[in-house]
Amino acid sequence: MGPRLLGCVLFCLLGAGSLEADVTQSPRYRITETKKRVTLTCSQNMNHEAMYWYRQDPGLGPKLIYFSRNIGNVQKGDIPDGYTVSREEKPNFPLTLELASNSQTSLYFCASSKSTA
Repeated sequence: MGPRLLGCVLFCLLGAGSLEADVTQSPRYRITETKKRVTLTCSQNMNHEAMYWYRQDPGLGPKLIYFSRNIGNVQKGDIPDGYTVSREEKPNFPLTLELASNSQTSLYFCASSKSTA
């Protein structure tokens, strides 16, 4: 049953759409001094309307920092303090840590979707 299940998963993933579609986040790794301004970039090539920034601390689930429904539309998530974002172009959604602190040491994830509905 194992190989059949694996074949189904591969088929479903390959049939999901273009293999060129992606969300790119950079830098991949970042170590910085505290009290420094840090910007993480996020871009997507799928013409999606909505974009999101999440933070995941060790042992916890992801928490929404900010999201955007479209160009110029930015809304706070669960933990926006200490961060700013902008959405001046549809494919880009940079996240800035205004004054990096030890409490912001975490994994950061950017995502996109066709809509927020």
